[in-house]
Amino acid sequence: MRIRPTAALALPVLAATLLVGATGVASAHVRYVTPGSDPVAVAAFLARALTDPLNLALLAGGATSVAVGGAVYLRVRPFQADVRAFREAMTDYRDLLGWLLRLSVGLPLVGAGFSGYFFSPAVQPALPGFVRLFGIATGFLLLFGLATRFVATYALGAYLAGLAFEPTLLLAFEYVPALVAILLVGGGRPSADDVLARLASDDRTVYSRIDPVYRRLAIPVGRRLRGYDHYVPTVVRVGMGLAFAYLGVTQKLMNPGDALAVVEKYGLTSVLPVPPELWVVGAGLSELLVGLLLVVGAFTRASAFVAIGLFTLTLFGLPDDPVLAHVSLFGLASALLITGAGPYSVDRWLATSRSSSSPGASAAD
Repeated sequence: MRIRPTAALALPVLAATLLVGATGVASAHVRYVTPGSDPVAVAAFLARALTDPLNLALLAGGATSVAVGGAVYLRVRPFQADVRAFREAMTDYRDLLGWLLRLSVGLPLVGAGFSGYFFSPAVQPALPGFVRLFGIATGFLLLFGLATRFVATYALGAYLAGLAFEPTLLLAFEYVPALVAILLVGGGRPSADDVLARLASDDRTVYSRIDPVYRRLAIPVGRRLRGYDHYVPTVVRVGMGLAFAYLGVTQKLMNPGDALAVVEKYGLTSVLPVPPELWVVGAGLSELLVGLLLVVGAFTRASAFVAIGLFTLTLFGLPDDPVLAHVSLFGLASALLITGAGPYSVDRWLATSRSSSSPGASAAD
């Protein structure tokens, strides 16, 4: 029996509708680590924070340092040999990109399944059994790389259908670029799909005579998607940048009450002695800046390094933060270290412009 494509696409949508229909919202992203706080007027908070002379001086100094540092780098371009060697080393890992992406999504989905939440810890189910089964099954299939493209499509459809019912899932928006990238790249190696494909392609094996998928489905789908895997860096970069910018704005700048509670709970002002308001504004603006740099593809690998640093500080600085909730972001940032900015990016434009004027010059990312 042949399954129509529309029916196959409707399956994850229906499943997600059933899952999220029985879902309740637990908390926002910053409330992973704090029980919440009294509401704080956003306009009054920002006005107070941004009119304080000390805050303004520190923010202006930080912004100036970033801008001057970027301009000096583009002008002087130090460590060109080091950057070139690093880029070549990362390129050697390109064939493992599918594996990295699968780990980045499979691990947090398995964790979400065992913990009983739907993609994000902020979405807790009223009937967790369905959500547990979804997370564990899709997560393990992605980890093993079995039916990778189908599972990625299923999970993506489930997320998008769930997002229609529960906007809080935007806190886990990084799953969208990650799953789209997996759909384009496929299982890669090592994966169960790769092993089965080798068995099916060898006419001497018994498996090649009984496999129902390889020649009828896997090869045609792979050929159709082959021309689009070039855009995987763009998908990952833009999707991760949007997720980063969204978290910076909505969870820090637009939610100062809970963000201030986090600063107070962990005594962050004793780590860096600045006003609590500057902690919140600085963190929000930093995430927004990194997100925008990723979206436009400027200094992509450097931005990915900064993102990894921010994640690491969060995990080690906030001991009760759910680690698995950030694994996908770690994976996407690591993927950008391998791929660079990709098409439609400032880095690509700078590299093209520079190579036309001085052959052999390196890219800006």
